[in-house]
Amino acid sequence: MSRSLAEVRRDPMYRFLIVLTIASMGGLQAWRTLFNNFAVEVAGLQGDQVGVIQSVREVPGFLALLAVYVYLVMREHRLSALSIVFLGVGVGATGLFPTYTGLMVTTLVMSFGFHYYETTNQSLTLQYFEEETAPWVFGKQRSMAAATSIVVGLLIYVVSSLLSYTQIYLGAGVLITAVGIWGFCQRPTHENIAPQRKKMVFRRRYWLFYFLTFMSGARRQIFIVFSVFLLVKRFGCTVQEITLLFVLNNAVNYFLSPLIGRAIIRFGERRVLSLEYASLIFVFTAYAAAQSKWLVAGLYVLDHIFFNFSIAIRTYFQKVGDPRDIAPSMAVGFTINHIAAVVLPALGGLLWMVDYRIPFLAGAAMSLVSLLAVQLIRTEKAR
Repeated sequence: MSRSLAEVRRDPMYRFLIVLTIASMGGLQAWRTLFNNFAVEVAGLQGDQVGVIQSVREVPGFLALLAVYVYLVMREHRLSALSIVFLGVGVGATGLFPTYTGLMVTTLVMSFGFHYYETTNQSLTLQYFEEETAPWVFGKQRSMAAATSIVVGLLIYVVSSLLSYTQIYLGAGVLITAVGIWGFCQRPTHENIAPQRKKMVFRRRYWLFYFLTFMSGARRQIFIVFSVFLLVKRFGCTVQEITLLFVLNNAVNYFLSPLIGRAIIRFGERRVLSLEYASLIFVFTAYAAAQSKWLVAGLYVLDHIFFNFSIAIRTYFQKVGDPRDIAPSMAVGFTINHIAAVVLPALGGLLWMVDYRIPFLAGAAMSLVSLLAVQLIRTEKAR
């Protein structure tokens, strides 16, 4: 029997995941807000070195499938908390090692923490919350992550003139590590869930989940790498304008993310994902044709809103997958999602040099393929 949202809010696992999600996004936002300036002004890195570090940052996401082996020696919620500890240590140590090698190592530690938390977070949400409530929980997590990004950005804006990079990184790292230790002391689990398989799981009948996950990661990379770059390179947007855009984007997503979760519950995964990909065909085509920075800024916000619709890919798996396959499948899915992160930025950069519109038109084409694929979604039980 499905629980009410009031009952869900009282669930210890809900509180556990919300607190850790705030810590996770707070750490990532603090790290990336300061990183480029710190790398250039303090560490003295060149563009190619920063690029390599950013590529290294994606490696833990690609290796997320290895989490299934950690489950052999550690319960999943404890790995979740330990991941936040790693994130905090990586963020806190960033300012203490202002060298190329030092930043590569601290980035790797931070990124392992962030990506392994994201993997376990997805899995625990699908295991502990019913089909009628999991989309709302995912939406609430996205909402709190957006609010955290705004708060952290404003705090850094205020304290950056009073504290050094090292002090800010260290302060953020200590707070995040403390949250991770708190999480490690919690027991939010109960015994009413299916035991998870502690091995790698690939099944032919999950092919649509794998495919949609890969396509989501591919189009996400085009958005991450080239949307803001278009605003800066082609339309000359300033740092202040980009910062305001980020604040506006997070404010919009704070209010809309829970509504997106409710829409998935009401209308189903196929309809919501169809709306997402049909809209993204327009968004990516408009990126390629836009002649105004204000239009591109609006497209950026729309793009980020539709990104939240990807929650439906995971809740689709919850409905058709074996309950025992959730943990290993989320780990495998996270790796599949990051395959594109290894290839697309470099390939897209080469295509950009030919014509800046090509990566966006490729995104429109991928959205069309995804739109056709989601018509195959059927959420009848297949367990």
